[in-house]
Amino acid sequence: MSRRSSGVIGVWAEMQRQQQRQAQAEARRRRQEEQQARAYQRRVAQSHREYRQAEAQRRTEELEARIAALQGVLAAGVQAPAFQASSLLRPEVIEPFAPGALAQPVPMPDFAHYQTQSGWTAARRAQAQAEARARFERDWQAAQAAEAQRQQQLASYQRQYRQWADAQLAEVRRHNAGVAALTEGVRRREPDAVVEYFTAALHTSAAWPEEFPRQVTAAYDAAAGQLVLDWELPAYGVVPEVKSVRYMPGLDQDKETALPAGRRRALYREVLAQCLLLVLHELFAADEPGALESVAVNGFVDGHDPTTGRPGRIYLATVMAPRSTFRELHLAQVDACSCLADALRGQLSSRPDQLAPVRPGRRPQEVANRVATQGGDEEPDLYEMDPIAFENLVADLFRAMGMQAVTTQRSNDGGVDVDALDPAPIRGGKIVVQVKRYRHTVPPTAVRDLYGTVQDAGANKGVLVTTSGFGPGSHTFASGKPLELISGPELVDLLHRHGLGGRLGDRAGRGGTGPAPSAPEPRLPDDHNVLGMAWAGGVALDVCALVCRGNRVLGDDHFVFFNNPRTPDGTVRALPAQAPDRAAIGVSFDALPPEADRLVLVAAVDPEVNPDADLSGFTDACIRLLDPGRTELGRLEVCDGRPGETALVLGSFRRRSNGDWDFVLGGKGYPGGLEELVADYGIEVE
Repeated sequence: MSRRSSGVIGVWAEMQRQQQRQAQAEARRRRQEEQQARAYQRRVAQSHREYRQAEAQRRTEELEARIAALQGVLAAGVQAPAFQASSLLRPEVIEPFAPGALAQPVPMPDFAHYQTQSGWTAARRAQAQAEARARFERDWQAAQAAEAQRQQQLASYQRQYRQWADAQLAEVRRHNAGVAALTEGVRRREPDAVVEYFTAALHTSAAWPEEFPRQVTAAYDAAAGQLVLDWELPAYGVVPEVKSVRYMPGLDQDKETALPAGRRRALYREVLAQCLLLVLHELFAADEPGALESVAVNGFVDGHDPTTGRPGRIYLATVMAPRSTFRELHLAQVDACSCLADALRGQLSSRPDQLAPVRPGRRPQEVANRVATQGGDEEPDLYEMDPIAFENLVADLFRAMGMQAVTTQRSNDGGVDVDALDPAPIRGGKIVVQVKRYRHTVPPTAVRDLYGTVQDAGANKGVLVTTSGFGPGSHTFASGKPLELISGPELVDLLHRHGLGGRLGDRAGRGGTGPAPSAPEPRLPDDHNVLGMAWAGGVALDVCALVCRGNRVLGDDHFVFFNNPRTPDGTVRALPAQAPDRAAIGVSFDALPPEADRLVLVAAVDPEVNPDADLSGFTDACIRLLDPGRTELGRLEVCDGRPGETALVLGSFRRRSNGDWDFVLGGKGYPGGLEELVADYGIEVE
């Protein structure tokens, strides 16, 4: 017989079933939440992965575009419009007179608007009419006074406008006359005009990528019609190290694929070759006046000399191109490296990534010395040396460079003054050396004679050493042949670098003499130079100097300006200017701190004198290099100012490896004035 469950058991069982159903529902809920969380995480992961993949793709496309832009520098550059002197002209268009509200006469009151019909009686109406007449007359007099005042203000404004317009028109005409005079000077092949014109063409060109430098030092040989310039090239870092980026989801990291070292080096060489070809294109395209028969370009980067470790210019490419040869090239289709080396017989560093230098061709200093050679007077004057002693000095130099060298007999020497032997394998061998102690340019016939001597003697190389310089014909003939031409400044540099002394004449006797000042200050020490600053235009400027290592000033006390007139050691000091200079800085280059390798000159608008001015009125500027007695030794041209800028880097004197100083043209402008400029050199102006 079956047995029914008691009521208590049934209640207990129902409770168990309810608890079981609740547990199952809770488990289903948790499973649903976990599924939703996993789905959300999958969506988040998918979104993150897609974002990272898209970002990696974007970076890859940027790298590819950058590499393509570097490969196409020349092709894009030749499409830019050529520089024309007419682009410097300003239109004779003056903003029209705009008096604004002053042009509108003051409205006169109308008596009809004052009449009233108020009042019930004749007396009251008469009184109202009298009051209206009084108000009208008062307002009419006030309007008449306001109109008289408006007419006075309008007449005064018209006079001010005419004065302003006349001044603006005169300034435009002066500027345009200056452009016309500059162009005419280029046609007449005046060196200063030619250098100014073609450096302007390079600085204002739209053909160059924004990140490429535009520093240039130039000189012009009028007799040969040759422009000679040193042009700064982009550093190796302009070529990216990475060619692509790929996102790796498993590691949640970007993987960068490096641009192969050989490909990166080849692309850098291609960029350097394109730069030199583009410089040539820009200059010849801008030569409307017909001043250029040929152009010599030496491309350099700022680096450290591998032999001395000191900062200086490293020349990575050089070329000399006649106009007739260059005009035959189709630059948009050429291979830049082959064109430079083969068609134009230029030189390009085989390892520019390691700053392996090439020997520059003709240098601007060989055409016109821009800075007097810094050398002690106790060193022998190469011009005045006995010829035999000079040959012995050259032989000593070759021996100091690790070669075997002897001077030859005075007769039957076959045109050889020094016989040298370079023991280095592969590149070494017999070297014949000719020495020319000249004050004038060595003629090309001497270079041709040396080449004949090299062939007759079966030598590996011929070297011609002179105290003067070489013309373009000599460099053209020597290009591509086993010949080296060493000019006077290069000889002095080599002598100093290898512990031997030598100077080229008396520093005080180089260059023209200026007018004696009428009331000179006490004479500076003999080891000082005066840097006089002259410019056209009415803008008042503060000319300052910064003693730097690289692009950083040594300290606030090495910033010479109106509130700090000299450095602590007195090697750089502000001086009273004497006509034609408008500012002057005294400097002892030899006594500058050993850690200093640059002296930077800057100019800024004086905000107290010209609070609203910019540097558009800063033109025809130059730095005059003077001796302590204010005798002019040479001139350094600097860039004109530009509208909207209130401070400008005029240029910098840079210490060479042998202790001498070269001038590097500036040109970088700042709209934020002196404060913004010196901030780039590590100074905060209070």
